Amino acid sequence: MASNEEHPFTLSVPDADLDLLHKKLDLARFPDELENAGWDYGAPLSDIQRLVEHWKTKFDWRKAEAEINKLPMFTRNIDVGGFGTLNIHYVHQKSQVQKAIPLLFVHGWPGDFLEVRKMLPLLTEKSADHPSFHVVALSLPGFGFSEAPKKPGFAGRQYAEVFNKLMLSLGYDEYVYQGGDWGHLLGSHAVTHYGGKHIKAWHTNMPVARPPSFFSHPIVFLGMLTIPFNKAAKAGLEHSQVWRKSGYGYFAMQSTKPQTLGYSLADSPVGLLAWIYEKLVAWTDKYPWTDDEVLEWISVYWFSRAGPTAAGRIYYEMTGGGMHDTFDGVKWISVPLGVSYFPGELVRLPKSWSHTLGKYVFESEHDKGGHFAAFEQPEKLASDLRKMFGKGGPAHGVVSGKPGYD
Repeated sequence: MASNEEHPFTLSVPDADLDLLHKKLDLARFPDELENAGWDYGAPLSDIQRLVEHWKTKFDWRKAEAEINKLPMFTRNIDVGGFGTLNIHYVHQKSQVQKAIPLLFVHGWPGDFLEVRKMLPLLTEKSADHPSFHVVALSLPGFGFSEAPKKPGFAGRQYAEVFNKLMLSLGYDEYVYQGGDWGHLLGSHAVTHYGGKHIKAWHTNMPVARPPSFFSHPIVFLGMLTIPFNKAAKAGLEHSQVWRKSGYGYFAMQSTKPQTLGYSLADSPVGLLAWIYEKLVAWTDKYPWTDDEVLEWISVYWFSRAGPTAAGRIYYEMTGGGMHDTFDGVKWISVPLGVSYFPGELVRLPKSWSHTLGKYVFESEHDKGGHFAAFEQPEKLASDLRKMFGKGGPAHGVVSGKPGYD
């Protein structure tokens, strides 16, 4: 077994990698564009040209790198059954509250560990009015600065194993979980395998679930008969169907032929920028992106340990190459579940469907925010976690000896 000792991590991109990036940006060849195309065909040419020029002449990666390095970052080897040892990168921000609640934050694609950054001071803050958390936010295997799996088949069970072994190695035998995007989907696998004994409660801001069946959830299934008369549920489903038709191509591509796409993402920083920038704009709720924010986000993928191709393979592995959905192997576990609903989320399913995910104990609905809730609306998401796990909340005291207050 490889040593699983914790090592401090400092991000330091070699000068040669920065020089190569700028050479590639200098040699960029842009596509043509139809008149008045707007966003209908994808990321507009004017946006990408502006961002590329900013990347070349104004964006200061070393300044961004220095800010990232202010986070308490570490790496640790995690042994994964059948896949050997992976070196995992993570942020571990402790609260001054000794009895703070251990919380694992899991990002998705095209996100990264930095999505948690704005929430860290909110979640770790000491107060008599709300609970405090010890926050762990890892780079998923193959994302950011974690090592990537080297063999096919690394899916739900394996991600869950990494999560749990990481938390146990940090001394957190019991903990709670929060995630959106793949963080939500992988959370359902983590709870399936480790819920109850180790994961004491979980929270999602992207409550995607399988449609209920009469045999698995008869009450929820029968409730579907009322959807035509429920304006909110009907509008949500219609929104989801439109997105499936017009915004789902990336999912099909990365679920079936991620390697083919990967050559472009690994070789062309402009291609990577356009591929992800489109999602950053389309998936947020009119978030006012600055060019520096966009380019820091893209740069983390460009300078990632395994390269941007590795991150996209999660779609293939979690769907068996597009042959099944992402919930394959998931079971309903009676672990308390909380849900935050944001209006700009991509998929808006009837709230009743969230009951098929777990023991539904908390919900909160917001009037603003999109897919990247922790980044767009950190105060709202942190407030929901405080309410769910605070005094009087439905999941207060779920972690033994860790109520969140001293």
